[in-house]
Amino acid sequence: MSEPLLIPADAYVSKDYAEAEADRLWAKVWQQVGRVEEIPEVGSFITYEICDDSILIVRSAPDTIKAFHNVCTHRGRRLVSTPKGAHSAAGKQKKFVCGYHAWTFDTNGKATYILDQSDWKGQLTEMCTNLREVKVDTWGGWIFINMDIECEPLREFLEPVASLLDPFEFEQMRYRFRAWGIFDCNWKVALEAFLEPYHVAGTHPQLTKYGDFYAWSRALGRHGHDGYDTKEHKVAGQDVAADTSVHRAAKGEDARISTAQMQQEFWDTVGAATTETLVKAAQRLVHELPAGTPAAEVHHHWLESARRDDAERGVIWPEISDKQMSDAGLAQSIFPNMNFLPGPTFLLYYRVRPYGTDPDKCIYEAIALDRFPPGQQPHTEWQYLEQDPDRWPYVIGQDISNMIEVQKGLKSRGFAGNLPNPWQERKVSNLHRNLAEYMGMGEPRLLESELPGQ
Repeated sequence: MSEPLLIPADAYVSKDYAEAEADRLWAKVWQQVGRVEEIPEVGSFITYEICDDSILIVRSAPDTIKAFHNVCTHRGRRLVSTPKGAHSAAGKQKKFVCGYHAWTFDTNGKATYILDQSDWKGQLTEMCTNLREVKVDTWGGWIFINMDIECEPLREFLEPVASLLDPFEFEQMRYRFRAWGIFDCNWKVALEAFLEPYHVAGTHPQLTKYGDFYAWSRALGRHGHDGYDTKEHKVAGQDVAADTSVHRAAKGEDARISTAQMQQEFWDTVGAATTETLVKAAQRLVHELPAGTPAAEVHHHWLESARRDDAERGVIWPEISDKQMSDAGLAQSIFPNMNFLPGPTFLLYYRVRPYGTDPDKCIYEAIALDRFPPGQQPHTEWQYLEQDPDRWPYVIGQDISNMIEVQKGLKSRGFAGNLPNPWQERKVSNLHRNLAEYMGMGEPRLLESELPGQ
């Protein structure tokens, strides 16, 4: 992936490819479906839809979560319906009753009531009546499912990114906001909008005054990560400094001022990737440090000040070393459809998936997690937003504007295929390398001097 590559457009626009994804990819891969805290009590449930499948996730015992295909084994009616216009279904109940013929199932998926069961002459066994179970496991406070009963364990699937991110203790975080929409683009177009900082200068020019967004990008097996870099680092092969993470100090003649301005801008235009504590601590820098303080010292003072502020309100930061922060970098992608931007007390992440098997539509989600004082986490619901850039936080809206136009452009006779940056967009290349292993098609190929059709 360090060589110039071309990625064919079929993965984004082909109906045949999109339909094949349902069987070759989504039926065989671990995918995140929700948070553990969404189903706190026995009987609590949520649903998740992917392509033509619906999954019912339920807490069947105080320490047990189970997942089933959300379909009655009698005549195929969905057991739990998603309300019109809703992101998913959620609730709490001791049993699930089919609305067609009243077959009833408990939270372990067992059929407990079948009307006139004797009519089947004793042939209805649990094998054909119980709900079809799918694999379920948790990591970082998230619930993951896999429809392939023979799949590898979740932890094995997530490595090495799981070990890279364990120090952030995501299981201690809770939703601050969660927004979603149905977008007119392929799910990969929406995901790739966030897989690299290479687009910042073109898409978010207002941010360039706060830092240089040159980046490294690497594969982590199925997954990937990236971080802020310099061209000198690239040439020398040096390690990336810890302060090039998502909460680095800003550039400029006075790092005290630029850091405060950058944090305020993120808070105002992203609504995430920082916290109110970090913003307020940054605003005090000009009063707490003398002019001319080196940027590294500003960065250290700012974070330690914010750490103390949070501790006073009952939010304890995890112990993350400089090396662990440096190793994590700026953002991490989890195959196939998530991208994280973590900090010590926050996480902004994106999850995307197909809308049915339509190659021109996807379900897009932007979620912010924070650490809160015990018992003070807000109650949140999924908020639906149209694919209107003006409805979303300003920076995310800028990304959405690209998604709309990219999906159109991918179908142009003048487009030969994606040309990802070999240094800064390897996460994109790695996504398609892994997709090709599941799909058996669409593999990136070496870029030749003349593109197809020339």
